[in-house]
Amino acid sequence: MKLFTLISAGLLCVSLTSSAISADVQAGAKVGQTCVMCHGENGLATMAGTPSLAGQSEIYLVNQLKHFRDGSRVNEVMSIIAKPLSDADIDNVSAWFSQFQVELKKR
Repeated sequence: MKLFTLISAGLLCVSLTSSAISADVQAGAKVGQTCVMCHGENGLATMAGTPSLAGQSEIYLVNQLKHFRDGSRVNEVMSIIAKPLSDADIDNVSAWFSQFQVELKKR
């Protein structure tokens, strides 16, 4: 039973990281150009009420975009923007924004 659990956990890890391995960050940068109007240059939002994408987990970004695309998460703007994105587009743009490191400092 222990061996089965270890194998299952390993397969889960491989499946979760497969998009990171196959993602094309440069293609993601191109897809990401449509995001900068609201989410800011390199994903650092300055518009009130708009989340920053820079430094977010790739898995989180992939899941959220897929939820917007399939309608399980609804937002007036994002539901429309995510609808035409392919799985590859989502993987690529998620890899692009997740590559940035955001540093928090006191003023």
